[in-house]
Amino acid sequence: MSVKAFELVPAVERDLLMGDKARINIECIECCGKHLYVGTNDCFIHHFLLAEVASSKGKPGYLAQKLLHKYLGLKKPVAELRAASALERLIVLCEGIVFLVDMVTLETVPSAGGGGAKIRGVASFCVNENPVNTDPFCVEMGVLSSKRRTVQIYMVYEDRVQLVKELTTPEQPCAVSLDGYFLCLALTTQYMILNYNTGASQDLFPYNSEERRPIVKRIGREEFLLAAPGGLGMFANAEGVSQRAPVRWSESVIGAAVCFPYVVALDESFITIHSMLDQQLKQTLSFRDGHILQNFEGKVILASTKAVYVLVPLPLERQIQDLLANHRVEEALILTEGAQRNIPKDKFQNLHKRILQQAGFIQFGQLQFLEAKEHFWKGQLDVRELISLCPLLLPASSSFTRCHPPLHEFADLNHLAQGDQEKVLQCKKFLISYLGEVRSTEVVNGCREDVDTALLKLYAEQDHESLLDLLASDNACVLADSVPWLEKYHKYFALGLLYHYNGQDSAALQLWIRVADGELQDPTRSDLFEYIVDFLCTSSNVDLVWKYADWALRKDPIVGVRVFTKRHTSKDQPDLNPDDVITYLGKHSQALLLYLENLVLEKRVQKEKFHTHLAVLYLERVLSLMSQSPKDEEQLTKARERLQALLRESDLYRVQFLLAKMENREELLLERATLHGKLEEHDKALHILVHQLRDFPSAEAFCLWASSSRDSAYRQQLFHLLLGVYLDGSPPGQSGDSGELEMAAVDLLNRHGEVFDAVRVLRMLPEGWSLQLLRPFLGRAIRANMHACRTSRIALGLAHSENLQLLHDRCKKPVFVSEKKGCHLCHNTFSEPSVVCLPGGVPVHTHCVAQRVRDSPTKRHTEPQFPSWTLQLWS
Repeated sequence: MSVKAFELVPAVERDLLMGDKARINIECIECCGKHLYVGTNDCFIHHFLLAEVASSKGKPGYLAQKLLHKYLGLKKPVAELRAASALERLIVLCEGIVFLVDMVTLETVPSAGGGGAKIRGVASFCVNENPVNTDPFCVEMGVLSSKRRTVQIYMVYEDRVQLVKELTTPEQPCAVSLDGYFLCLALTTQYMILNYNTGASQDLFPYNSEERRPIVKRIGREEFLLAAPGGLGMFANAEGVSQRAPVRWSESVIGAAVCFPYVVALDESFITIHSMLDQQLKQTLSFRDGHILQNFEGKVILASTKAVYVLVPLPLERQIQDLLANHRVEEALILTEGAQRNIPKDKFQNLHKRILQQAGFIQFGQLQFLEAKEHFWKGQLDVRELISLCPLLLPASSSFTRCHPPLHEFADLNHLAQGDQEKVLQCKKFLISYLGEVRSTEVVNGCREDVDTALLKLYAEQDHESLLDLLASDNACVLADSVPWLEKYHKYFALGLLYHYNGQDSAALQLWIRVADGELQDPTRSDLFEYIVDFLCTSSNVDLVWKYADWALRKDPIVGVRVFTKRHTSKDQPDLNPDDVITYLGKHSQALLLYLENLVLEKRVQKEKFHTHLAVLYLERVLSLMSQSPKDEEQLTKARERLQALLRESDLYRVQFLLAKMENREELLLERATLHGKLEEHDKALHILVHQLRDFPSAEAFCLWASSSRDSAYRQQLFHLLLGVYLDGSPPGQSGDSGELEMAAVDLLNRHGEVFDAVRVLRMLPEGWSLQLLRPFLGRAIRANMHACRTSRIALGLAHSENLQLLHDRCKKPVFVSEKKGCHLCHNTFSEPSVVCLPGGVPVHTHCVAQRVRDSPTKRHTEPQFPSWTLQLWS
């Protein structure tokens, strides 16, 4: 069996009950508190006082003291006894008669009115334990007639009984139980529920009373236990519905009772105990010659024909612990939850939590981690109980001690796994997962340091990927305990993060630098050097930046200079003075160049000294490459391109200073031309490009660049200047092919014809040039001229139309002219509709107004009598 739920204890021994009388048998029993009443077959009632005692081994026991016995004066056995403690009466059934007996003296109570205290022709009766009558000195009773198919309801008083209801049943009833208004009856062939107040009935299920003894037991409010066919114990409520699963007991059950959460059943040879929670058989006790089983206010009493016994339930906690000891976790939990109704709320909550925790450890030991986690979570386990299974995981500063009595039997994980390291590893993986889940919940309130430190140690030991996430986030790892552990497993990068989290950035940098220099081995980050540089970029401690920047620059100036170039100014991160940085970088030429490029080209700092400094560094780089032998043409080309781009794009450097540095450097003619362009010495620049370099494409590009931010007239002027240089030919004393210059001029005109003034170009060109060479230019010039002419005419027409519309809008009334009207200035008639309207709406010829204006130039400005309102009106 899975649990020992009850212990069978003798209460009244045979000798105490009947002495040496061999033929006396027990027929019925009744227990009221400590008082036990036994009815025998010789028509005696015996009264005992039961006292609960404990044996030397701590087991429960009972000591019975016989107080009295009384002969009832009848010939047949006492069939049934029921106590009415409020009335101090025993209700007795003997020889088919129900009468009252004094509980103390066992004397029969005389009736108040003669015969009123007896009920005759009774087969069986029951007392209503949930009475509907509010009178405390009245007991309700259901009576089955031995001769008629009726059920009667009586009120029992101290010295009389009163019939209040009688109901007819379809068959002869043979067993009854009563709760409130509801009667549960065993008829000859079936069970039924009957409401004696309304008369409503509900058939339950068939049952043959001739084959099996019917059992009808009230087990709770409006709920009954019945013996059903097939060896089943069925539950039924007042509505005829079974809300609990049935239990399977013996086919020959002769008695049953409920002692929650168990159903106790008695047959000819055994007592069986089933759980109402999972319907499983939990215990079996041998018991021969038993024929009575009753539950008296939670006390289960059995009787054989010769002796009385008490079935004492063991404490639920002991039962649960027994189940846990046998690793029957689910049964223990079911029993715990089922016992909730019998245990005070606060006590139950504490018990339930502890049982869940114990169950979790049992399943943890069986490597059933999902179930264990659920029970730990629900049981609100102090997570340090789990951590303590791994030696040294808890920090030295922890004040934790294991729960007493202990929740489990394991000394540590090695004990749990019996030395199986694979099991130990599985347990540690579960612990990592569980700690990771609970560390941010209320479960770890008050022990955050213990949890985070343990998690850090497990991460380091198992080389877990989440170690860095833990240290990079908010954590409570104890530094003193964590440092040696991380050093033990060579987690130097993680240790640096821990130092940083605790405000020890200098210690973190020193450690990381040792790793980056190869002094310590930690493969965590292959890009540790870049990480250190980025760390310095974001550091708010300027002293640290100055202290370790030199190391970064010496290791790799290209990456190291990011300490300064990638630094962002913020409230918590002060900026560094560029002048100080430039001074500091004086001994790191490559880093200095990169820093100046960052200032000038990326951050667009508008300071002359930075632009000039960068240009000088570019120039020095070019000169250095030119002086090498052999020259690295690829590097030289890139260096010159950077210099030329800066010279073109920047307007802040000192042009004359750079020109002086390039003086007499024939290799830098292109750069000198750009500088002359910055000074707007375009003739010198074009002379260099055309006559010295003979680089005609660069000359054209120079014109486009130099006029890029100017108007079209400026650009036209530059291109005319270049055309003039081409047409003037090579200067005296300088060799050159004039034909080459002429072809360059032709190409210039043909490619950029839209820029030139065509008339001016035609005047400049030599007379002997072929028009066929200039055909693209001339065609483009003619098209451009026609386009401009037509565009201006369209614009003029639109302006004229807009003027007419404006005049029309300003005329408030029409002005009429005809060949019969004359002009007020010349008095001639109008021959065309174009007129000028004087103030007052007087029309005059347009030529008359024009003549008047020409004759009086001063008047034109001072007298507004002749507004230029020109109307074209047709008579």
